[in-house]
Amino acid sequence: MVEQLAERFETSPATIRRELSHLEGAGLLRRTHGGAIQVEPMMYEPFRRLSSFGAQEQMQAAEKRRIGLAGAEMIKDGEIIALSAGTTTTQVGRSIHHRKGVTIVTNAINIAMELSHRVDLRIVMTGGSLNKSCFGLTGPSGIASVNEMFYDLAFICVDGIHPEHGLTSDSPELGAVSRAIIQQSRKTIVVADHSKFGKVGKTLIAPVTNVDLIITDKRAPRCLSGDSSKVVRV
Repeated sequence: MVEQLAERFETSPATIRRELSHLEGAGLLRRTHGGAIQVEPMMYEPFRRLSSFGAQEQMQAAEKRRIGLAGAEMIKDGEIIALSAGTTTTQVGRSIHHRKGVTIVTNAINIAMELSHRVDLRIVMTGGSLNKSCFGLTGPSGIASVNEMFYDLAFICVDGIHPEHGLTSDSPELGAVSRAIIQQSRKTIVVADHSKFGKVGKTLIAPVTNVDLIITDKRAPRCLSGDSSKVVRV
């Protein structure tokens, strides 16, 4: 496909690849081996529009897409990956390609539905009660199922990142699930765009020191904590 596009537009394959990467970063297509495919409608599209989730997806959409791509690149074959509910962790899930034997554990119904057609991934859902604004499952039964496994890598969405008040959520129930995931993970990565920095949500998920890495965009502030190596900007 790259060669055909280069010939059609009378340009080089390298230029086509750069343009495809730019379009993927904007969430307009998905790269494949040798080309790209159009982003498919979501399986949950009919009821997705009834939730605030759709509006949340459109906020900083390009940044979230880049963050998702960067996070997915860190996943290795055969790993057990936890994805908390949220729009940016949804982008991580969408960006997992060319990996073998990966198990995805999530409390997000939408992530499970989007990845359900992937024969190369094993999908495990937690239990719990539904938070309709983000399709996340919460509650004691969900936390109990989270605690039954250990995760090689966990990706966490947050509503606020503050150097003193830590990582926070506007939902105590969702925050409790994320906290349980962090406790069961060998490595925890927070995925959050610049708009989350400096904000403080209703409930503490964990101190910033409790996570290994924060992937954000280039508009995020430079000063978060004493360990600047913990923040990666894409």
